[in-house]
Amino acid sequence: MKNKDRTFSYRATEESELLPLLLNIISNKSRNSIKSILARGQVSVDGQSITKHNYLVQAGQLVEIVDNWAAIGESSLSGISILFEDEDILVIEKEAGLLTVAGKDKSERTAYSELMNYVKQINPRNRIFIVHRLDRDTSGVLIFAKSEEVKKQLQDNWDDVVKERLYTALVEGNLKKEKGTIQSYLKETRTYKVYSNPTDNGGQLSITHFRKIRGNRQFTLVAVELETGRKNQIRVHMQDIGHPVVGDKKYGSTVNPIKRLGLHATALTILHPRTGEIMRFECEVPTSFVKKSL
Repeated sequence: MKNKDRTFSYRATEESELLPLLLNIISNKSRNSIKSILARGQVSVDGQSITKHNYLVQAGQLVEIVDNWAAIGESSLSGISILFEDEDILVIEKEAGLLTVAGKDKSERTAYSELMNYVKQINPRNRIFIVHRLDRDTSGVLIFAKSEEVKKQLQDNWDDVVKERLYTALVEGNLKKEKGTIQSYLKETRTYKVYSNPTDNGGQLSITHFRKIRGNRQFTLVAVELETGRKNQIRVHMQDIGHPVVGDKKYGSTVNPIKRLGLHATALTILHPRTGEIMRFECEVPTSFVKKSL
């Protein structure tokens, strides 16, 4: 594979579908990234732009990948990186400390404002739409829609569309149970703090499943799967079992050796709103979480 002015060229040696071929020749990118490259129209076969994953490439045909998309605008993004993009959705990894969308200060930089600028650089009429949110201090996978129609479709069918929401939490103390389920009713006060009650207090029923990954006397790394997605759900439920999320002073944490909230949205599995294809988006657990749990 040769690099010619941002164009990568490869002469096929045998018959193959396009996606498996690209996975083989672009070894430094994830499957989702390569799907995104295809969807953007960056791949051509014998000079013809191809976006179909199952397009059959014949031996001897020239496959070219134009690697100029980052130059259009992705390289200017701050605090986020794009995991996947097609005509319907935009999936990112958000860093801790960045809001999903502006609160009181409308001028504050957010994931939404960064992505809106990004899509408008490609076409001034482009827009993005918020589907769900992550807390400012939570990092990880976040999905946006690229049309009002897709946003509504995802939100109205969220429980059916989302097949998995997996988080990784670094919590205080040595969690003794290997796995378990926390169930309670969560209700937010006027001061924006969420309280948990084992019986119905007029709040929302909330269910969190957890599994211990590893730990020591001070900290435990926990895989958390949401059955319901309520505001601050994981943070409140970890406090409920006596193991608050590291750095979460609001919900009982007394230490913060990693200088951030110990919560990361690791994976999101959805049904694609147009194709119905099951798609899993994931990002690595922060190194600081792993080190503290060893």
